[in-house]
Amino acid sequence: MADFFLPVQYMRLLGEQLQTMGVSQGDWLIRCHLAPNQLDGDWQPSFAAFKALVKQALELSGEPMLGLLFGQQLTIRSHGIIGFNALQGATLRQTLQFVERYLAVHTSLLSFAHEQDKSRDCEHIRLVIGYPLAEIERPVLEAVMMAIKNVFEAITPVSADRVQCVRFPFAEPDYAEVVRQMVDYPIAWSQPWAGFTVDSVLLDMPLQLADPVTFHEIEQICQRKLLQMNEKTALGVRIHQLLRELILEQHRLPSLEFTASLFNLTPRTLHRHLESEGTSFKQILQEVRHLLAVEAIRAGNQSIQEIAWALGYQDVANFRRAFKQWEGVSPSQFSGKGR
Repeated sequence: MADFFLPVQYMRLLGEQLQTMGVSQGDWLIRCHLAPNQLDGDWQPSFAAFKALVKQALELSGEPMLGLLFGQQLTIRSHGIIGFNALQGATLRQTLQFVERYLAVHTSLLSFAHEQDKSRDCEHIRLVIGYPLAEIERPVLEAVMMAIKNVFEAITPVSADRVQCVRFPFAEPDYAEVVRQMVDYPIAWSQPWAGFTVDSVLLDMPLQLADPVTFHEIEQICQRKLLQMNEKTALGVRIHQLLRELILEQHRLPSLEFTASLFNLTPRTLHRHLESEGTSFKQILQEVRHLLAVEAIRAGNQSIQEIAWALGYQDVANFRRAFKQWEGVSPSQFSGKGR
């Protein structure tokens, strides 16, 4: 997928985690077809390289809890300027709004969706993964959730009754008791989304480390950087976002010709631009279908047939075949596993 970016510091930290477990960092990189010094400097892993690094780390360590152990080591200062400014917010709500708006400056791997449930006086902070993680989903989400927990505890008052529920979108693992001890909040498994549910009142409690001047200065820096990034955003990324919106909101599967017209391009010119970015309209469409299929099955509000039709599959059998290629299991098996 085009324009994946994640600071290489996370891969360096993962390498350090592996070394503490007796795994050679050199062997790990070689198995990923990377140079021994690949993690030096400002190298940016592609999504394929990121997946390979995580997958090989799991295999070499033989540790199913690797994601949790790695995430536990990530402090608020592991997240660059985003983490630093999280310490400066006046309230958790202000910090959350900042992260929602500017996390894209730090990484394209995920974003946050914040929803208020007024009937229950709570707020849902949902993780939105922008790429099909497939077999590395569990360790990646476990690492992200532990990292968020560490950030949350670094900035919220010690006395606060912080989290109502931590939600994981997969089935309870064999090491669930260890997860409960590490997370130390109520946990719900097999949920339609990953994230946290917190009391609404908590988001507006004043934070002790607040520095409004610094917060505003860094927010302006992030705003300028985000504007620069948007100007340079690859066409493939913009098409990915557009296709997702059209399928979700208008329930239509746009053609290459229609999509090209929205960008004031001919189909041939659009194809040429995407080819230069190492992708194609067909590939982007399949990526969007994959992500939406996983989200819809997890939500559990539609039948397999309804999901297939919504994603433009007239023949449900074709959808089942495509899904098995994506996830390695059929839609019904995926749903049954509560992944």
